Amino acid sequence: MSAKTAAGGPKPATSEFLISRTFEARREKVWKAFAKDMKSWFTPKGFTVKQAELDFRPGGTYHYCFVTPNGQEMWGKAAYREITEPERLVWINSFSDEAGAVARNPWQETWPLELLTTVTFAEENGKTALSIQWIPIDPTEEERKTFDACHDSMNGGWTGTLDKLEAYLAKA
Repeated sequence: MSAKTAAGGPKPATSEFLISRTFEARREKVWKAFAKDMKSWFTPKGFTVKQAELDFRPGGTYHYCFVTPNGQEMWGKAAYREITEPERLVWINSFSDEAGAVARNPWQETWPLELLTTVTFAEENGKTALSIQWIPIDPTEEERKTFDACHDSMNGGWTGTLDKLEAYLAKA
């Protein structure tokens, strides 16, 4: 017997994670924050960037090391798949080791190894509507369940990151 949604249809294998925010900045300015200066704002609230290397092109990567509030290092990588300026970015997001190899989440062994990240930038009367979609790539059943159970945590992490982007845009 399969799970059903409230509408009665089959439940998707994985529920995508979506978060959106409208910024008081033109789309080109928000795009530039992603394309040129992620190290200045792209961390959850309370985290800092220890190291970051950005190769912003299809096939390039953003390889970074965050430091958590308690001093633990966390390596990660975005491998760019699509860059459509100034409308859309698509990358494969993963935890990594210092050399950039895909690694398991240091706090959650059953977290999916890779996530497809799609960011869209829409111009709306001089403001920018930003949307971020995350979905696991080929997750195991256990990884899917972990991802689905962590939406509140992801919302908190992304909200803090978008708060930092908002502050960055206000100063830029």
